[in-house]
Amino acid sequence: MNKEEILKKAQNDNKGIDVADLNTQYKAAYISYFVGILGIIIVNIINGIVFGSVNHAPNMVISLMLSIAFWVKYHNLKKKHELVVAICYSLLTIMFLLFWILQLVKVW
Repeated sequence: MNKEEILKKAQNDNKGIDVADLNTQYKAAYISYFVGILGIIIVNIINGIVFGSVNHAPNMVISLMLSIAFWVKYHNLKKKHELVVAICYSLLTIMFLLFWILQLVKVW
């Protein structure tokens, strides 16, 4: 394949795709993760002060969202870093799930 064929193929593959829009969506997703986590931290602090305990369900949901995001990234990119982070978030999700179940049955 020569240079012109490669360029033409790349242009055809990217037809209808707005790279700036994709970058904006990625940036928005990361900002929303950050704001969501910050919101959960604030809610947990207030719950701890007012009720003396923390509801682990929101923590579980946020860590589940992050684990799924990193599992998808690992599936597509096959990078070890993504796998390690996906496993860590999955373990964190399981931990929060167990804490939440213990809270529901009033063991903890």
